[in-house]
Amino acid sequence: MFRLSIVTPEKVLFDGEVKSLFVPGSEGYLGVLSHHAPLITALKPGKVEYREKSDRTAVLALGGGFMEVSGNKATILAEDVEFAEKIDLSAAEAEYNLQRSRIAAHAKGDTSVDVKAARAAMERAANRISIAKEQR
Repeated sequence: MFRLSIVTPEKVLFDGEVKSLFVPGSEGYLGVLSHHAPLITALKPGKVEYREKSDRTAVLALGGGFMEVSGNKATILAEDVEFAEKIDLSAAEAEYNLQRSRIAAHAKGDTSVDVKAARAAMERAANRISIAKEQR
C-alpha cells in the first residue's frame, strides 16, 4: 500500500491508500506499486487507474499534468481530471466537434484560431470520450 493524492488547481480529488497506480507518462504508461523508486514525470492526456485497498478499481480521464513519487507516496498534479463515471459524454463530444471545426476554419484561412490550443483541447475531449465509452 502507498498513499495517492490527486490534486487539481481547484481541489483535492482523491487522497487515500492504494495498492497500484497506472498513469499516462510522457513516454508511455507506467505503473507504480508500494515503495516505488523516487520519480518526477510529466503526464499526458490519458487514462489513470488505481486499485484501492478494497480492490475497487477507479478510472479517471486525465488532461495532463505531473506526478511525483517519493517516500511511498504518489502525488498527481493534474491540469484537469475527472472520474470516468462522471464524464458528460455529450459535452465531451460537443467540445471535440467545436475544436475540430475551429481547426477546419484555420485551414480555410481563419488566422484568429490558436491551432495548438485547439488540438490540445480536441485531444483532451477525445480522451474523455474514449474513457467514458470504455467504462459504460
